[in-house]
Amino acid sequence: MQKDLQQQWQQICERIRNESRDAVLQGWLSQLSPEMTDAENIVISAPTRFMRDWLVDKAYDALMTSIWQQINPAIKAVQFAVLPAPEMPEEEPVAEVITDNADSNLSHLNPAFTFENFVVGKPNEFATAAARRVATIADIAFNPLYIHSSVGLGKTHLMHAIAWELRKSRPGCRFLYLSAEQFMYQFVKALKTQDTLSFRDMFREVDVLMVDDIQFICGKKATQEEFFHTFNELISEGKQIVLCSDSSPLALKDIDARLKTRLAQGLVVDIFPTTYEMRIGILQSKAQAMNAAIPQDVIEFLAERITTNVRELEGALRRVVANAQLLGSPITLDTTKMILRDTLNLYEKELSIDLIQKETAEYFQIQPNNLKSNSKERRVAQPRQIAMYLSKVLTTHSLPEIGAAFDRDHTTIMHAVRTIEERMKADLKVYEDVEALRKSLQRYS
Repeated sequence: MQKDLQQQWQQICERIRNESRDAVLQGWLSQLSPEMTDAENIVISAPTRFMRDWLVDKAYDALMTSIWQQINPAIKAVQFAVLPAPEMPEEEPVAEVITDNADSNLSHLNPAFTFENFVVGKPNEFATAAARRVATIADIAFNPLYIHSSVGLGKTHLMHAIAWELRKSRPGCRFLYLSAEQFMYQFVKALKTQDTLSFRDMFREVDVLMVDDIQFICGKKATQEEFFHTFNELISEGKQIVLCSDSSPLALKDIDARLKTRLAQGLVVDIFPTTYEMRIGILQSKAQAMNAAIPQDVIEFLAERITTNVRELEGALRRVVANAQLLGSPITLDTTKMILRDTLNLYEKELSIDLIQKETAEYFQIQPNNLKSNSKERRVAQPRQIAMYLSKVLTTHSLPEIGAAFDRDHTTIMHAVRTIEERMKADLKVYEDVEALRKSLQRYS
């Protein structure tokens, strides 16, 4: 497994060296080390927090995920982390404990990750409202608040925003923000130094505990046990807990059943994928923050073509702006396509409508010809609309062409696309069905 991982990593490094113009990234490749946490997820360790944050800020985690999936379709996510080298256990990362509002204690938080800079739309408005509630009102309405979504949709932004808002709205509130990996390494360090009492006091004397990427404790029994006791004590003392993860509590694997139940006992909120309109708003907001004038056709092009997550969308915009600033050239649609040609190639839509229809019919266990029928039964009508939606977002065919493939006119396709977009926001089952089909169809790209 490790040999295969290293071979894949070498292929990715070679591609980056040949195609990327980012000299900093190329210079840092030799200092990065991949580690497969399970059959689907990879953590690339960086030697410093600065390097890790720079890579994440440039959206290279999202780009590497896309590249890695071309080499190994089984991979779902690539993440950057600050992990200690095996031969240097004393280099374990230190948890960033914030027990007062001093500026020095907030230095590790991204100053841009505030509520004011968070673009709110239908996919994230519920999660945003819940996060604001926790940050501004001391009375606990739900505990824990558990935020989950796919990578790059704003979970960490909301966690940082809560911290900044706590500082402003609740002076004197003692809060602690850290990642699950930091919790784990602090616990391991406490065991080695036989100082578990200080470790427990550090976590249990806060008013608000925020833990990012809680999925990292999956499969680690001792860490789960310690977190379980910390969780219970804070809850019993009326302290607020905020957690985020890449999946819902009940979908976490290799985790103690008691802890899984505790994680799901509060308010569980999902951040859904961005809509086209929301991506437009995000790009406009980011362009304004960069003090860059971006033509509307470029904004619309990026919003249409880069749909995976916000990090990758922002990363593409940064590349376009940086190119214009460094070369002193105007930003146009043609130059945008040229600058992002490597990224855009990852989104080429090569699927056929016929293949989408066959996969959708098989997934829902209906006959393919049902998708062209006039049946209004829910077991047929909803799969038909999902197939229409996927044909629109995964192929380059026009609405009339998609309509012809379903024996419908283009207005019916438009209605189906809007309907599925709305149902994905409101109905978790529809969202999961669409995402499962999308992932299944990716193997044909």
